[in-house]
Amino acid sequence: MKTPPNDYLKFWRVVRYYIKSKYGLGQSDLDILLFLYSEGYFGQEKFLEFNETVSWEVGRFHKLKRQGWIEIFRKRKGKEKTLYDLSYKSKRIIGSIYKILNGEEIPVSTAANPLFAKNVSYSDKVYRNAIIQMNAYQRENKYRKPEAED
Repeated sequence: MKTPPNDYLKFWRVVRYYIKSKYGLGQSDLDILLFLYSEGYFGQEKFLEFNETVSWEVGRFHKLKRQGWIEIFRKRKGKEKTLYDLSYKSKRIIGSIYKILNGEEIPVSTAANPLFAKNVSYSDKVYRNAIIQMNAYQRENKYRKPEAED
């Protein structure tokens, strides 16, 4: 059976759990950062527009700003509104998500991945096993030649 050419989301749940665990992000926070990644510079209204689609949390914008996920690009000046951008940290994390979804392996060392620490929850152990399986799948399919189309 042929593997679909764009099977990026097969391991999305595993990648998402890893990113959330490693960086202490909530699901809604990660969703918003993923949305804003392609927006370039944005105003608070663009943030609030997408924020309506995720679970409600008072002060999410200020929390993300305070935690260094969002930074000010241009301060308000006269009639020009304040513009924001994702921080370097946010852009690096989202870039790593795309790399993993495109075939890069998730690290399995305790230094790089908190799921591989000794005292973790049962859920973390389940996802740790899923990461090992995902990495094996990625290695196996990395060097596979595309099948000839009929």
